[in-house]
Amino acid sequence: MRSGFAKLRLGQALRLGVAAGTVSLWRSSRWRAPAWTLLGEAAYVPDGTLHGDFAALGQALEQVLPAGQYAGWPLSVVLDDGLARLWQVDVPQGAARLADIEAAAALRFQSLYGDAPGLWHSSSAWDARAPFFCAVPRALLAQLTRVAAARKLALIFITPQFARHWNRWHGALNPRAWFGQMQEQTLTLGVRHDGRLRAVRALPVPTGAGRDWLLQALAREALLQGVSAPALLQLCGTAPAGWLAPAGAFHCEVFSTPDGEGALSPAAQLAHSGGVA
Repeated sequence: MRSGFAKLRLGQALRLGVAAGTVSLWRSSRWRAPAWTLLGEAAYVPDGTLHGDFAALGQALEQVLPAGQYAGWPLSVVLDDGLARLWQVDVPQGAARLADIEAAAALRFQSLYGDAPGLWHSSSAWDARAPFFCAVPRALLAQLTRVAAARKLALIFITPQFARHWNRWHGALNPRAWFGQMQEQTLTLGVRHDGRLRAVRALPVPTGAGRDWLLQALAREALLQGVSAPALLQLCGTAPAGWLAPAGAFHCEVFSTPDGEGALSPAAQLAHSGGVA
């Protein structure tokens, strides 16, 4: 554990990555080098369910955030997508109010996941034509907000990694592209059609999966969603080398990869998601 950062300087903030079993705390700096400084990591034993109390996580947070050390600092939190729920909602015909969309989102959530909506806190990153919702267990949020309040930190955001990357990069995507995120052995796809997000799909990537696997996976998802397969996949994260080779009219490119990502722990990669902004 490093210490001595009690004085907050302009442009500096804390970024916490929360993976299943590990947390990683970093200091980010917009205008001073280095952009990222590791402050500490801690392991915890997951509850084994998203319906637990996340008490072990709370203890890990207390370990990496010593009392009195970071009072007044802004803190942003990026969660592993496995700790959240991501889903798309078709707007009900004739819906004119936000309450109509939120009711449709709750019904869709329950049909997809079978969980009681009351155990989850949901939020949206959406336009009225294509709402995209994410939900986080209330017990997880309670631990994060409890520790932040006890340490006198200013919580800026708590967001799943895909939502973080989507909010950061979707405005710069090529109109023909689907959006992708590689985290460990999972490819999360943002299926787009007519420039809008159509669906969010998380696909396990087999070890050694090459370009043929990727093309087949994209074709299958396009068929499921009733859209055309993309001519371009723009990725955040580290793509297998074989995916970057030309494949006729299709190609894949890495949209954003944090420096040194391959050497970072999964929780540290989460903390770096979307850059220091």
